[in-house]
Order: sequence, then C-alpha cells, then structure tokens
Amino acid sequence: MSITLYNTLTRRKEPLVPLDPDNVRMYVCGPTVYDYAHIGNARPVIVFDVLFRLLRQVYGPEHVTYARNITDVDDKINARAAEERVTIRDLTERTAAQFHADIAALGVLPPTVEPRATDHIPEMRAICEELVKRGHAYVADGHVLFDVSSMPDYGRLANRSLEEMEAGARVDVAPYKKGPMDFVLWKPSKPVGGAGKTLQAEPSWPSPCGIGAEGRPGWHLECSAMSEKHLGRTFDIHGGGIDLVFPHHENEIAQSRCAHDTPVMANIWMHNGFLQVEGEKMSKSLGNFITINELLATEKFGGQPWHGRVVRFAMLGTHYRSPIDWTVERLVQARATLAELAETLGGVAPSASPHPDVMAALEDDLNTPSAISIIHGLAKSARRGNDATAAELKSALQFLGVYDNEKPDDFFVGAGEKQIDDGEIARLIQARLDARKDRDFKEADRIRDDLASKGIQLKDGKDPKSGEIVTTWELRR
Repeated sequence: MSITLYNTLTRRKEPLVPLDPDNVRMYVCGPTVYDYAHIGNARPVIVFDVLFRLLRQVYGPEHVTYARNITDVDDKINARAAEERVTIRDLTERTAAQFHADIAALGVLPPTVEPRATDHIPEMRAICEELVKRGHAYVADGHVLFDVSSMPDYGRLANRSLEEMEAGARVDVAPYKKGPMDFVLWKPSKPVGGAGKTLQAEPSWPSPCGIGAEGRPGWHLECSAMSEKHLGRTFDIHGGGIDLVFPHHENEIAQSRCAHDTPVMANIWMHNGFLQVEGEKMSKSLGNFITINELLATEKFGGQPWHGRVVRFAMLGTHYRSPIDWTVERLVQARATLAELAETLGGVAPSASPHPDVMAALEDDLNTPSAISIIHGLAKSARRGNDATAAELKSALQFLGVYDNEKPDDFFVGAGEKQIDDGEIARLIQARLDARKDRDFKEADRIRDDLASKGIQLKDGKDPKSGEIVTTWELRR
C-alpha cells in the first residue's frame, strides 16, 4: 500500500516515503490551554487522528510516533490566569483536562507522546544559542530575535518572498529589531503587576545567550524544540490548520533548519482548511463562536447537544483541505446516517480490516468523502443480507472512529421529547410526500432533516395494496 499526501511545501501530492519505515514520525500543533477548544480546533485534531490511524494500519502501531504538543506558556494563558485570579498551573491543568475529555468524546486516540512546552525550556535555550552562534539570531533589548534576512528562502512554505512580506508588515516595528519581519525567539518576562491584577509574575527561566534577566520562549520556538526532542531534527509529516502556515510554521522551519543546517524540517507539510459556522466566519462578536464542549453538552447549537461521533462523522464529510461550513443541517444528516448504519449492523462482528476500497480512498490524501461514499455502497449491500460486506462495513466505521457498537438511539442524545404535536408531524409528512411527487427533493430533504433535528425519524415504505409510498415515524430519545 502506498500513501500519497498533499504537501503544502511543494504544492503537489506526493507519495509518503518515510525516513525510517520502522519509525514513521508526525508532529501536529496542539492546543494553547487557556480556554475550551472551539470547533475549529477540533478539525485538525480529527483530521490528523485519521492519518494517525492510517499510518498505524499501514506501518504497524509500534512503528508510528505521533507527537501533538500542549502549549502551556503563552500571553493568553497569562492574561486569563490574571483575569480569573488563579495560578497559571491551575489554569493550564484544568484546561488541558477539559481538552482531553472533549476530544475523547470525538473518538480521538491519544497521541504517542504529548509534550508540554514548559518541560522543554533547556532545548529552547539551546536552539537560541545555536542560532546566535551561527549568525541567524541576535540579542537586543533583552530579546533574542531571528534575523529573517539571514535565510535566503524564508517564505517558501507560505509562497511569499521576503520583499512581499516586508511590504505588508506594519509600520510600528519594534525599535530593537534589525528588520520588520524578524521574530522573537526569547523575550523578557514581566514582573508581578499592580495590586489586585495578578497572583504571580509571568513564568520565567534563566535566559540564553548571556542576557542575564530571566525570560520565556516565543511561541514558534516551542514547537521547534518539542518536535526535535521527540522526532528528530528532520521527520516525516508536520500538520496543523491552514491559519498556521504563516507565520507559525514558516518560523518553525526557519529556526529548525538554520539551527542545524538541514534542508527541511519535515518532508511533508499538511494543513486542513478553514471552518465557518452557518456560512459566516466564527467569532464571538457574531454570537456563533462554539466550543467542542458546548456542542457535546449544551443546547447552544441547534437547540440540543450532539453525540461526539456525530460531530466527527459530520467533520469527515468534507475533504480536509477544503473549507467546511459547520451547520445544524450537517449534524442532522450525520446523525441520521449513523443511526441508520447502526441499525444495519446490529450484532455483526467486524472483519479483520476495512474494505480495501475504503483504505484506498484514505491512502489518496485522506479522501474521507470518497471513503464515506464507499461506506454507503457497503451499507446497501449489507442491507441485502451480505454478511461479509456488513463485517467490512463495521470495520471501516470503527477504523474511522465514527462507530463503537452504539445503538441507533444512542446518537440522539439531544433529541429529548418531540417538540411538535402529532397533527403537525402528519402535516409535514404530507408536505414532504407532495414535494417528492413534484420532484422537489431539496424541500423534501429539508422537511425530513427538520423533523430529525426534533428527534422524529421518518421511515418510508410501500403500501402492499396500492403500491404508493407510505411514511411512518418514530420518536428517537
């Protein structure tokens, strides 16, 4: 089997050729633990969990190392701890636990290793000192800064020249910088604030390069140090959201390559597309900012909580590199599909491995929409009594992490009691039948999905005497 992946660095699909097939290595940028992770954060977690599963299937679980970090030192963490008047440690421990609980509900496997930034300060200081020694960084006003002009191909990942980036840089550049694009590797920590503002000073450690005053690392430096420690100076795959291409991943590459004089940091760079909510960019000002926890445990989105595997299945319905519009309708459809599949499988035992066509789709740049289309075909065959296909179907669903022997009703965690009376249900069923007769299938599907969102599942059948379509319904609790 051969896996091909789209490489942001080269802008083409390439076969994955591991540096060491006995240890395939992948790094993905994890959360900054100061608040609940939002649904946009869930996308890379789910996407690269699927890739982790695929790598384990192809190379063997013992031959794959997946590192997904936790950033536990950051300006946002400091600000939130001060706002809540708690210690930074208390905040980061609590938020990391929330993150783990939320993504576990999404069917996400633990990574092989989950390094924390604060456990890798010596490695960060060493990178700073090596970059200064090699002439790629300099000390100014208590900072260590990377000299972007020292790297001829800086901007390759973002596909932008240094001149283009400098032209777009803000005018109010810090006076201690040599160039407008130079970025911070290490910075001084601020002391304790005024009375009532903080419980502690900002985190600090002995600074590198003989600066003297204590300080803390820049965000970009953290990932370079953690990936090197656990995966080596060069590894196979680096992943994250497309919003991280610049400056975060571009700066990671600059630090790591220039510190060790390596041609690449990772051979393949992968990025998932943006997520918007109901056709609009997610933001708190628009009131459409939604966390994973709110989706799973509250009625904020669609008037009900949603099962974690429904959220995962809905996410995988769009190719990871494409933008995704997160809608209630998408979740309703995903839930109905999973409930139907669960009803089909019943007590079926899974096959030893997923259907080869499902695997082939995933090996082609994680083409989950194609894999799901194949799954629908397998389900049709399974409903006709093909036991072997049913076993392969169950194996495929379990492999994707969207099914774990749930019963159909298990996916309707937020349906509750039906929200409309029997007369209104009958009227809507008739309106749907009329729409189908008029070949207005979009309207028919809309009515079906609207009823499903209220916990009302429709079932179509034929009247044995008249041959006409008859629709019945049941309440999912």
